[in-house]
Amino acid sequence: MENLAKNVWDNCLKIIKDNINHQSFRTWFEPIKPVKVHDNVLTIQVPSQFFYEWLEEHYITLLKRTIRKELGASGRLEYSILIENSNNHNDPYSIVMPTSNLSATRNPDVAIPLSLKTNSKVIPDPFVIPGIQKVKINSQLVERYSFDNFIEGDCNRLARSAGLAIAKNPGKTAFNPLFIYSKVGLGKSHLAHAIGLEVKNNFPDKTVLYVSSDQFMAQYIESVRNNNQNDFTNFYQLIDVLIVDDIHFLTGKEKTQDVFFHIFNQLHQRSKQLVITSDRPPVEIEGIEPRLLSRFKWGLTADLQPPDLETRIAILQKRLYNDGITMPDNVIEYLAYSITTNIRELEGAMISLLAQASLNKKEINLDLARQIVESFIRHSNKEISIDFIQKVVSQYFGLSIDEMNSKTRKRNIVQARQLAMYFSKEHTKASLTTIGLQCGNKDHATVLHSCRTVKNLIETDKDFKNYVEELDRLIKL
Repeated sequence: MENLAKNVWDNCLKIIKDNINHQSFRTWFEPIKPVKVHDNVLTIQVPSQFFYEWLEEHYITLLKRTIRKELGASGRLEYSILIENSNNHNDPYSIVMPTSNLSATRNPDVAIPLSLKTNSKVIPDPFVIPGIQKVKINSQLVERYSFDNFIEGDCNRLARSAGLAIAKNPGKTAFNPLFIYSKVGLGKSHLAHAIGLEVKNNFPDKTVLYVSSDQFMAQYIESVRNNNQNDFTNFYQLIDVLIVDDIHFLTGKEKTQDVFFHIFNQLHQRSKQLVITSDRPPVEIEGIEPRLLSRFKWGLTADLQPPDLETRIAILQKRLYNDGITMPDNVIEYLAYSITTNIRELEGAMISLLAQASLNKKEINLDLARQIVESFIRHSNKEISIDFIQKVVSQYFGLSIDEMNSKTRKRNIVQARQLAMYFSKEHTKASLTTIGLQCGNKDHATVLHSCRTVKNLIETDKDFKNYVEELDRLIKL
């Protein structure tokens, strides 16, 4: 029985691994142990209640379809949950819970491929060629990627505003097509989904389809193989809002580009909305036909930049709020300070931190957060700003930033301000003038004097030197 359970679960893992990112697989699936298979029910052991709830909320759709593929249409899954016995020193005990009847609603990295279809009824495949007959189409939009969960900041305000305008009047604005570009992990796919979801909310009768360029190309190749390219083109001409993600992957695919060119023209001429994403602006995409690139420039080209510190903190707070999880503010701020260039990595580090705390029964604190950041994002460059330095110094001395930057001549406040200036010169590339402006509106001469004063005190005052070393460690933390 145990061998059967292991074989079934190993086969499931092969499928699951192909459908989620590597870090999610390591965090949420490697710790699972198969227990038994009985009456077409696979029982798996999970380490905690939190673990069980996370799987149910994020991966239940993938799990159910994978189990049915292995055990047939009647195959089911149940959990054996390890419960810590807090009343005495006895070993943990287990409770058995069946799967829920809900679908995964917060899953950013699972896309159920055609290979997971079973003989049971499934959601209609958006790529089934319907000919000229309009059918109900699964738009492939992820509910979690809504505008409510897309935090606005200076880094994305233009693109987000254009997306909202499109959602209110798709195909009728000057933003057609909307071409969104950014580096990996900055939210272009999230924004594309958000536009589609908002259109669906505002216009339930409109047909919206999100498709990756790889999916588009694979379906076109299949239509060529089956000699039904006309049906393929007719299908896409039924779409009211077409969202194509990662268009740069069509580089060098001349036939696919040609068919997309004609679909683009037909939709645009009929005032249907197109939203396209890429990792670079049209002018930098090589291997795409000039006539297609020129059409990408017809509407609005908007980029997404790495989020600033406040936006990164807001992203983490929103994610935690949506998941019903609390985390100390200093840990949230540490993650936001440490991971500066990629939202996906930022959220991944947060999830890993939660998982480690749950699996190992550890408190979520700065020490644990530091371990996660060092192991999970080894090459992330931490942003040390003047604002951050001021915050560390003011908290160390029990002052507010306003107090520290005030005009008072109290010795403890003056010394804190001098230290903030000193560390700003040591750890940032800001000019003395910039440092002075942010540290109480002082001039560059005052900053230079403060730095010299701090250096002299380090050499002559042992206690002061200890303050400086402790603060330096906190700033680099």
